Amino acid sequence: MSRIGRLFGGFRRKTQSDEPAEAHSTIAWVVAGLGNPGKEYAGSRHNTGFMVLDRLAREKQVEFGRRRFNGVTAEVDISGNRTILVKPETYYNRSGDCIAALLGYFKVPVERLIVVHDELDLEPGRIRIKLGGGDAGNNGVHSVIEALGTPDFIRVRVGIGKPPPGDADHGHILRPVNRGGGSRPDDSLDRAMEAVQSIVTDGLSRAMGRYNQRSGE
Repeated sequence: MSRIGRLFGGFRRKTQSDEPAEAHSTIAWVVAGLGNPGKEYAGSRHNTGFMVLDRLAREKQVEFGRRRFNGVTAEVDISGNRTILVKPETYYNRSGDCIAALLGYFKVPVERLIVVHDELDLEPGRIRIKLGGGDAGNNGVHSVIEALGTPDFIRVRVGIGKPPPGDADHGHILRPVNRGGGSRPDDSLDRAMEAVQSIVTDGLSRAMGRYNQRSGE
């Protein structure tokens, strides 16, 4: 049995009555944003995934509220596809626990999981859609791979750039960032939100062709 199957089995008894039976088979996609809960991390580069999902929820006029498997969730419709947005509250490095349990419960295949996260290896203002591959040193992505037992899910990587020399306390990723109107970081959050919707609506190949380039190209 796969790791996701084992996780699902462990949660079955506790959550069986939480949702109507038909709901389990009608969720088409899960979109997970990586970040850390708590006011002290709000607005930080490491919470880029959370911020992208917050924008998508606002655009769809829904609110995060329901808690499932140590994550806060919202449900949206993207081109007729019922989609769950989830922000794990397990802290960044254990994001996979929440995400794997949610996929197992709703029987969503791994290829219909989109994980949105910050990316040190991309300059600010850039995004890149990727299917599968390694974790590139990202502990949150590593956690998801470990929990699912496979790397074969879609990632929307949002560039935050390299930290300055001597950044021993990880201030580059953990301190709040002042995002002014029209700044490139804000542009990249909007593009990442659009990219998520394009993956669901247009398919992975078309979305990659459109968004895997510099903004304005």
